[in-house]
Amino acid sequence: MLSCCLAPAAQGLPNTVASTETGQRDTLQLFPPHVLREYALLADGQRGALVGPRGDVVWMCAPRWDSDAVFSCLIGGGGAYAVTPTGRFVWGGYYENGSLIWRSRWVTETGIIECREALAFPGQAHRVVLLRRIIAVRGTAHVKVVVEPAAEFGRAHLRELHGDDEGRWEGRVGELRMRWSGGAAAEVHGQTGPGHQLIMTVTVPGGTHHDLVLELSDQALGEEPPEADRAWQGTEAAWREAMPGLGESIAPRDARHSYAVLRGLTSSGGGMVAAATMSLPERVAEGRNYDYRYVWIRDQCYAGQAVAADGGHPLLDDAVRFVSERLLADGPNLKPAYTITGAPVPDQRSLDLPGYPGGHDVVGNHVNAQFQLDALGEALLLFAAAARHDHLSTDHYRAVTTAVSAITQRWRTPDAGIWELDNHRWAHSRLTCVAGLRAIAATGASQADAAAWSGLADTILSDVTTDCLHPSGRWQRAPDDPRIDAALLLPVIRGALPATDPRSVATVQAVCEELGHQGYVYRFRHDTRPLDQAEGAFALCGFLMALAHHQQGDLLAARTWFERNRSACGPPGLFSEEYDVIQRQLRGNLPQAFVHALMLEAALRLAGPWTDPAAGALNAAKLLRRSR
Repeated sequence: MLSCCLAPAAQGLPNTVASTETGQRDTLQLFPPHVLREYALLADGQRGALVGPRGDVVWMCAPRWDSDAVFSCLIGGGGAYAVTPTGRFVWGGYYENGSLIWRSRWVTETGIIECREALAFPGQAHRVVLLRRIIAVRGTAHVKVVVEPAAEFGRAHLRELHGDDEGRWEGRVGELRMRWSGGAAAEVHGQTGPGHQLIMTVTVPGGTHHDLVLELSDQALGEEPPEADRAWQGTEAAWREAMPGLGESIAPRDARHSYAVLRGLTSSGGGMVAAATMSLPERVAEGRNYDYRYVWIRDQCYAGQAVAADGGHPLLDDAVRFVSERLLADGPNLKPAYTITGAPVPDQRSLDLPGYPGGHDVVGNHVNAQFQLDALGEALLLFAAAARHDHLSTDHYRAVTTAVSAITQRWRTPDAGIWELDNHRWAHSRLTCVAGLRAIAATGASQADAAAWSGLADTILSDVTTDCLHPSGRWQRAPDDPRIDAALLLPVIRGALPATDPRSVATVQAVCEELGHQGYVYRFRHDTRPLDQAEGAFALCGFLMALAHHQQGDLLAARTWFERNRSACGPPGLFSEEYDVIQRQLRGNLPQAFVHALMLEAALRLAGPWTDPAAGALNAAKLLRRSR
């Protein structure tokens, strides 16, 4: 057993470690939250972690996305894992191109230190492997390491801890088994407190490195821990294999980064979580805190369509697989969201944690009781995109007919809509179904199916025109709500009706004039307050505006909107759902998958003239039928 005495606190961390007399410590003060723009994401498909500028991993759920967190200081739950320089430093960092391998970088008074970190990729379903390599880039590196997992959002502390002379420590944390390698100099703290904590100061000579490997599993760990060099080599190789070349784009590195983020959020079963986190507030003290660690059907469809703008890449197949399975299982009762295993999203509840400043903790999501009609239309748009790359199998085609049948049954039913509000007959939801039906009818379907699906699209469009055409000639949100909504850009872009149709032109113009501000776009006008006082700008809507202007033929405006919204991130290049234009801060859960999806699509589409994929598919289908 290794030594168990308390080491002095490092200079680079607040001096709040408790004394040896009590063994108590205030982890929340030791690792206070940062602004969201300073967090980087580590992800392996099965779960993700956020690491801050002090090398502090303060968020990670294990063993999977929707499990309880084992590091949850971010929302006041306790538990962290930090690698921090001991002296004064300034922080930076970057991702290795085409991966989620992150390098925290600190310039100290005596040199430069990096910590290369990643979740071993691709992830295993039951075991997390967190790799950290401390690198003395220039001069000798002195860093303090703190390991304090606390499962069940901080309620279950590290226990049954024991180590060996090779620097390997094993213990239990809640129902999880833990093993940490590389801690030969570590000392145990908190033996009289609620749980154990490992602390050590590491000295790394210039030009060398020191590896740390943390494993957490809900099953028995193997006899030997992963060998660090081999784990790094495997992770590097897996990322190279997972990343497609991607064709021409106007932001190549950012496009590859967005693809990597989407891949990191996508599980082995094909489901892509909407975000890695929960409970991060969209607006201070307004109760808009949500749990996004689940697979939203709509978001998954956005990601698949974005990837399809370049080619038939694996993320397109993942999206088609997951959405198809859920449609075939649930049909017209398709839920807006599921866990990555396809299970129902749990009911929303509180854990009575302090929460991220300005918010409160929320686990589960009330979306499990909603119906969202537009998800059915988005599913058809996804399937049409896959069909254009010849990636639609017979089982997938069964899902197509299931989605069409569900639309036929439910298109008149009020739904919660894209923004998950009260049930209305939202214009966006119905128009998205129109776009989906037109797209899938143009992909080589039989003449009978194509005619029936196009006829249903015409019927729904006529209905929307009857009750949601504003007197000014644009679309309005709902029959009883005349406001403009940025979501109405989507069915325009996706081909519900031609881009040159006066309704399309008027809608794009109205969103630009009424919801655009300083180069950003807001969802809708809540009341008479200025837009930025009601909520943050929606990065998703900014990229939609770029696509809409490109579709309308105004490439200069399209690029202007694109570049402005591309800047709505922090140094790690991660987008959240909302952007506070006044304070230039990210708001909401991080990273938001659908923003990265639309950023990727816009970067690809803006690199060339606008092409209407549905029209191209329609011409190909006509030629195919004539040749038979």
